[in-house]
Formats: sequence, structure tokens, C-alpha cells
Amino acid sequence: MQKLHWLGEFLRKNIVQRSLLLGIASIGSLAILAGCGSADQTTAKTESVDLSKVTLVLGDQAGMTKAKVEASKVLEGTPYKVKWASFQGAAPLFEAVKAGSVDTAPAGDTPVLAAAASDVPIKIIATSVSSPEAVGILVQKGSSIKKVEDLKGKTVVVSSAKGSIAQYLLIEALKEAGLSTKDVNVKFVLPTDAAAAFQAGEIEVWATFDPYLAIAEKNGGRLLRSGKDINTGLGFITASNAALQDPGKRAALEDVIKRISKAWEWENKHKKEYINIYSDITKLPKDVSETINGRVNAEVRAVTDQDITAVQKVADVFMDEGVLAKPVKVAKIVDKDIFKNQ
Repeated sequence: MQKLHWLGEFLRKNIVQRSLLLGIASIGSLAILAGCGSADQTTAKTESVDLSKVTLVLGDQAGMTKAKVEASKVLEGTPYKVKWASFQGAAPLFEAVKAGSVDTAPAGDTPVLAAAASDVPIKIIATSVSSPEAVGILVQKGSSIKKVEDLKGKTVVVSSAKGSIAQYLLIEALKEAGLSTKDVNVKFVLPTDAAAAFQAGEIEVWATFDPYLAIAEKNGGRLLRSGKDINTGLGFITASNAALQDPGKRAALEDVIKRISKAWEWENKHKKEYINIYSDITKLPKDVSETINGRVNAEVRAVTDQDITAVQKVADVFMDEGVLAKPVKVAKIVDKDIFKNQ
């Protein structure tokens, strides 16, 4: 099957093919759009450090955080410098955190758990809320597989690596159907490689997440099971322990997380405008952008006790399945002082 031009453009322009880092681009001076409002001023803590000497490297997945931040232009007047590093999935992003290349990492609940269990030095500093339907299990349009029960004996490709939100969906969907992961052959493939293989018809069953899910659906993939009533829809913005322990970077993080939250507020108030901007940035068709942005990251807010309880249940399931290298106590990997309820 011939690849669509826009899919190729998306993969080339926005995601790394078989490498960790897509690139780091300096943001430069930005102006607040009318109606967006200025970000909160840095707290008294920031006055004790010279923020002009601080550079934050913000990690991202498929450019989805950067797109909202650039569209809303909330980074005007930051007293610190900001650079971006975009990755195709959470696994390479957290590898970069562990290597000390990036200061923050936005990811779904399960990749954060997997990272913590693998001793990636991170703390959760904010919660991002999205729809569980942003993750799904896909089959080829003409596949004989009609329901999850039909997956028995089949090979299922999961993106991006062990511990992803797609793997959690697969585990729980199989349980729902009276099966287990022992009834299928699970393979892990990074999203861009899996997207190309699925498009070429080389993968029959693929568990993945947006933006790859929406792209594949647009390209003819059939949704077998979404994450509705399975996945939490919770994601997190994490920061490296090294950044949190550095007085300058910690002060900058306290400011930038408020600005990022305002970017989500702006997007919610300017849906049509943002979808057009997102399509321009990603080179995706407008209908695909509408699908993605209709179910991803409705807000960024402070971490609540309810979030911690919900994700602890996920951690326990992953531990029972042998996904995690060791148990994770979610409450112990949260830093509530960076982004407090206003």
C-alpha cells in the first residue's frame, strides 16, 4: 500500500526515525495572544537566583506540548532560556532524562511508572488530563479479527516499549475478553517504525496512541478496542531530580509549569484556531488534527490525591503482570511544591 504524502511528511518533520533526538530548537522571544493572559510572575524564591543564566530543556513527544505552547505564545518574557527536545515516544524520552539531556518529560501514567521502576530519576510535578480514547488497539481494515477474543494466538505489536499506555490497554482488554497476555505474542516497536509497517500491511494488530492512532485510523486502520473504561486518561509532566535539585532550574520550573498550564487553557478557548495551527505545524490533515485534539490533554493542573490513587492501581496491575522491574509507590515520586493549586 502506498504511503500517503501527509503521513510521510508528518513522520519526517515531527518524529525521530530510529534515533532518540529529533532536535533541540530554541524558542526565542514570543508574544502573548490577545485573551491568553500573562503567566504568573515568578515567586520570591526566583529572586535568589539569576534566572538569566538558566536554560531549561523541555522534553516532548511528537511535538504535542511544544505545539500548544508555541500556538498560545505563553513563553513571552521568560527570564530564563528554553530549548525543546522532541522524541517519538516515552521510552527514548526517559532515556534522555536518565542521560541528563532533558529536564522535563511529559508522558502517560504507565510510561512514568515504568521509568520510575527502572530508576529514571524523576518526580511528577503536574497532571495532564486527556481522553482514554486517545489509546487503542487497531487491526487492518480487511482483518478477520472482529473482537478482542479473536486475538488469541495472534501477534500484537505494542508501541512504544514495555510499560506504555498501549500495553496497559492490551493487558486489561485481554482480561475483559477472558484471555491473558500468555494467549498472544507481544512485540514492542517504536511508533514511527510501527506506523510505517502497519501502513504497509506488515502488522495485523497494533496497540498504540495518538497521534499515531488517529493517523492510522485516517489511513484505513480499524479500531478494535479503545481505552475507554480501561485507561485512566491521566498523564504527567515529570522533571528530573537533577533539575529539581538545582535552585535556578527549580525556580524556572515553578514558572514554566504555570505557563504550560495557561497554554492548555488557551487551547480550550481557541479550539478552531489551534487546530489550524496544529495542522500547519504537523502537516497533518485538518480532520486528523481535530480527532487528536478532541481527545488529548484537556488541561494541565496540580497533582491530586485522587490522581495518585488511580495511578497506584495501574502500578499494581503492571507489577502483577511483571511489567515493572520493581514496585512503585506513586506518592513517593510526586513533588507537589512545584505546581500548587492556585
